[in-house]
Amino acid sequence: MQVLTWEFLLTAFVVCVTPGIGVVYTLSVALGGGFRAGFWATTGCTLATVFHMVVAMAGLAAVLHTSAVLFQALKFAGVAYLLWMAWAVLQSTGSLTIAAAQGGTPGRLVRRGIILNLLNPKLPLFFMAFLPQFLPSDAAGPGSLLVLGAGFTAMTFLTFLGYAVLGASGRQRILSSRRVLIWMKRAFAASFAALGLRLALERAP
Repeated sequence: MQVLTWEFLLTAFVVCVTPGIGVVYTLSVALGGGFRAGFWATTGCTLATVFHMVVAMAGLAAVLHTSAVLFQALKFAGVAYLLWMAWAVLQSTGSLTIAAAQGGTPGRLVRRGIILNLLNPKLPLFFMAFLPQFLPSDAAGPGSLLVLGAGFTAMTFLTFLGYAVLGASGRQRILSSRRVLIWMKRAFAASFAALGLRLALERAP
């Protein structure tokens, strides 16, 4: 019984490579602190993905599905954090500074990556709807679901790591031009703000 089919891996890659909160965060950190900083940002985003997946597999996502109050509370906490991140980019503070070699400590980068993704109530609901579609018809027990979850986690880590490489490779060119740096900061700030607005418009299912 093959669980990790090419259809699943391709779909998971498309989901992971689509620009979202984790992608914007990883790119901004890699541009500010290089590949090592991007690696820690990737680690934080991936750990949050693992948590949401465990929540979904444990059936706790059903609580978010049925509790509008809890969903709204998580959603607006996430919106507030994203707007704060946008402001932090514009002010060039902390680990979001897109300037020479300031990527923050590994612990702070991991922690921010975790918080950003934990405050997205859609993720456990997404996993609850996404993973079962790729379960083999003869799957028995939670083993196959765990394999799919592990496969998606690995795809998340590798894809975000690719974004970290991309951000680090273009870092020197961007940092050497003050004009480009200013526009990049504005672009990242606008991206975080837009993600916050999109999350604010999400409705409880």
